[in-house]
Amino acid sequence: MAARKYTLGIYEHLTPAQMQVPRQANVNLPLWELAHIAWFQEYWCRRYRPGAEPLPSRYPHFDDWYNSSVIPHAARWELPHPAREVILQQMADMLDATLETLERAADPDFYFFELALLHEAMHAEALWMTLQTLGLPAPTLRTTVGNAPRSPAADLQVAARDIEFAGGEFLMGTEPGASRFVFDNEKWAHPVQVKPFAIANMCVSNAEFAGFVDDGGYARREWWTESGWAWRTAANAGHPVYWRRDGAQWLTRWNDRPEPLDVAQPAMHVNLHEANAWCAWAGRRLPTEAEWEFAARAGGGPALYPWGDDATVLDDCTLGAHAARPSAAARGPAAAGALVHLLGNAWEWTVTAFEPYPGFAPDPYVDYSAPWFGNHTVIRGGSFVTAPWLIHSRFRNFYMPARSDMFAGFRTCAPQ
Repeated sequence: MAARKYTLGIYEHLTPAQMQVPRQANVNLPLWELAHIAWFQEYWCRRYRPGAEPLPSRYPHFDDWYNSSVIPHAARWELPHPAREVILQQMADMLDATLETLERAADPDFYFFELALLHEAMHAEALWMTLQTLGLPAPTLRTTVGNAPRSPAADLQVAARDIEFAGGEFLMGTEPGASRFVFDNEKWAHPVQVKPFAIANMCVSNAEFAGFVDDGGYARREWWTESGWAWRTAANAGHPVYWRRDGAQWLTRWNDRPEPLDVAQPAMHVNLHEANAWCAWAGRRLPTEAEWEFAARAGGGPALYPWGDDATVLDDCTLGAHAARPSAAARGPAAAGALVHLLGNAWEWTVTAFEPYPGFAPDPYVDYSAPWFGNHTVIRGGSFVTAPWLIHSRFRNFYMPARSDMFAGFRTCAPQ
């Protein structure tokens, strides 16, 4: 119920005209995406039957219109969608029906309810991304999940520095028998050897990234990989996508409003090519996925979160739209340790291609991971709008290297 309130709150302020967004590769038509959330919930919580044909949908054309596995992205604009009010009523009816089914469910069936819950959390963040991408107004903080926005007294100023890890072998991923939901790309834990490394205690800031831009970094071929330079040339990029120069200062666009760049916030909406170029300029490097998880697990320990296994502490992190922006200071329990904002604030690029763990086998939702292996790159950690019930130290997210519409930045390592 909290997930649905969060989802609906993100788009409730949009006018009918604003809901009719242009066809664009990195966004979905809002009405289609909302209906898809209801379709997914109905399919996995009420219709799916292992080894048998699924039960029919209660809604005509649901499978024909909202199954993302068979409906091409571009075709979603051409479908004869019901009116907004009809789709919202279908979402409400399906939530009620799902809750009734959940009350009767046996323990082994809980997997699919959790799958639908976490799937909705991912789409909620995609809705936020669409608002930012298209320059649409931001929702109000009534969409907040978890605690209310924290007071400035909860923020701690922490100086940027490197944290050293001795490395060693650890079991990367999730071990069989975990009591929580586990996505297939997290299965299963396997031994990985990590060399000694030093990783920054926080993400690269806007001020640090601006140094690269002001030094002509986008025009200097020596800082870019071959694929990165090809992207930069094709995009004619000279700065992060939402930055604009205004005299001596930089502005950045938040939704539909330009604002002075907050130099202390993490640099966001930079793609993998831009992150790698900054690292080359600064004499740094991106962490591997294994290094990131090793650090987020306090040296490869067994806990689910950087601070332990207490999920209530997530309410102290910059997650779930507790604030309208990522935090420029340290928040929550991570500030007591050396590394801050490992969960929440901004997703963090790694240098690792998204690949299956040894012995990978797809779960029933076969399109979640398998189609994306090889050409996507792993990002970790969550953002300031990520739902807190989605994220933990082993969670793997993945995007194409050229994408910058996510609320993603990067944390760096010292060269080895």
